[in-house]
Amino acid sequence: MKTVKALVLTGYGLNCDYETDFSLKLAGADSERIHINELISGPKDSGRVSLDNYHILVLGGGFSWADDHGAGVIMAAKLRYNIGEEIEEFIREGKLIIGICNGFQALVNLGLLPGFDGDYHSRKVALTYNDSGNFIDTWVKLNVKEDTECIFTKGISTLELPVRHGEGKFYAKKEIIDRLIKKNQVVMQYADNEGHPAQGKWPFNPNGSLYDIAGICDTTGRIFGVMPHPEAYNHYTNHPEWVIKKEKLARMGKTIEKEEGEGIAIFRNAVNYIRENL
Repeated sequence: MKTVKALVLTGYGLNCDYETDFSLKLAGADSERIHINELISGPKDSGRVSLDNYHILVLGGGFSWADDHGAGVIMAAKLRYNIGEEIEEFIREGKLIIGICNGFQALVNLGLLPGFDGDYHSRKVALTYNDSGNFIDTWVKLNVKEDTECIFTKGISTLELPVRHGEGKFYAKKEIIDRLIKKNQVVMQYADNEGHPAQGKWPFNPNGSLYDIAGICDTTGRIFGVMPHPEAYNHYTNHPEWVIKKEKLARMGKTIEKEEGEGIAIFRNAVNYIRENL
């Protein structure tokens, strides 16, 4: 079976690397946690870590550089001005990039998302301060659009995942959001308890994101940014209501059928895509 290599960035405030690495390994990847300095320090032939050796690049959650100058701004600058061309070659080779929470913020600052017409330089959207003005730590329901090209969400229609951020509000000009919708690049949207669109209402839309946007992809579907944390739902006991669910099943003479959390499906889709296409 083909070995799928994944690189999970660590360092300077990125704090979800262990869960992300664990989730990728559950999904079948040969995953490594790599400090960002190992990736950006020195020329490509100097012995530093090279993206050439990996199929999946993960910019994970946390507070890189303490979100100084804005969430994900410094991480984006470090990547752009040190290995920007290497990242673009990584994309041209058909490989995958996922940005989760702080990683999503970095992807939009880099201009890798939304990536209209292959433009991976222009910043067209923002992830800015929550409408509440506060850091949010809660679980949300998500509707997943099934007509997108997103590799990471194939076969997924709904999800429950946690969010934990202070700058998660998706914002863009109307014409940009209209284009995202038209091009089927809106991948995930916040929903209420019945699965209906949140329509911007608290607490279902936890940050005030326009059009309830929780995640988008580029036009190829191979670059994906998402504010909720799939790596944080790697086991059924991560869910806050797991005890209630287990007890309900026990009273019906049943047990939990699948211990794996819903978030692993996102990583498994990526691993399977690489095995089948690269």
